[in-house]
Amino acid sequence: MVLRIASGIPKLDPLMEGGLLKSSMTLITGGTGTGKTIFSLQFLVEGLKRGEPCVFLSLEEDPEDIKADARQFGWDLEKYEKSGLFRIMFHDPFETDVSTVLVNQIEYIKAKRLVVDSLSMLGLYMKDQATIRKQLGKLMRAVRNVGCTSFVTSEVLEDGKGLSRFGVEEFVVDGIIVMNYLGIGQETNRSLQIRKMRRTNHGKDIYPFKMGPKGIELEAMDDMGLTKS
Repeated sequence: MVLRIASGIPKLDPLMEGGLLKSSMTLITGGTGTGKTIFSLQFLVEGLKRGEPCVFLSLEEDPEDIKADARQFGWDLEKYEKSGLFRIMFHDPFETDVSTVLVNQIEYIKAKRLVVDSLSMLGLYMKDQATIRKQLGKLMRAVRNVGCTSFVTSEVLEDGKGLSRFGVEEFVVDGIIVMNYLGIGQETNRSLQIRKMRRTNHGKDIYPFKMGPKGIELEAMDDMGLTKS
């Protein structure tokens, strides 16, 4: 039996046969301002509401800033921190091995969900793509061994043509969700595309979404997972 994990994004799970594969690692990628961190936080909040311990590892932003961003959507992460259900931490990838630090935190609270934000920072400390791929593979295996379902984010450069910052992240994950942002005058169009999802018959279209006071929500879909006209 294939176990599926709810993403926490309204209308997204039906496009992935009911949700994410348990213990899978999904890359959330896109340019600056596309909503990758909010998308990932919403995934964790869904788990916290279900009583699932969660870990957020930041390789770039201060945890207090992330918690402040979450409050804008009504997500009180400090409440879950105090209860011992949630861990948020900053780690400088140059200091010690990220995999070891991460596994220790996951095992400490028996985490079921994990976010690493962002792999772009991890790669900046490595000299070549072979080293990046090796370290990302090590990180993925470490997370899988402790049974976490995880999101990892990566930034795509504005003039880049790949799916990630270094062009290797997409080859070591189980799924890829690409987030897009297009500003036209005063109109802002956001959309996402499921580019890869192992062992899943997923939607292939580009799906518009809105970012409202409660987070991200896909626009109305019909039963086939296609955008309504």
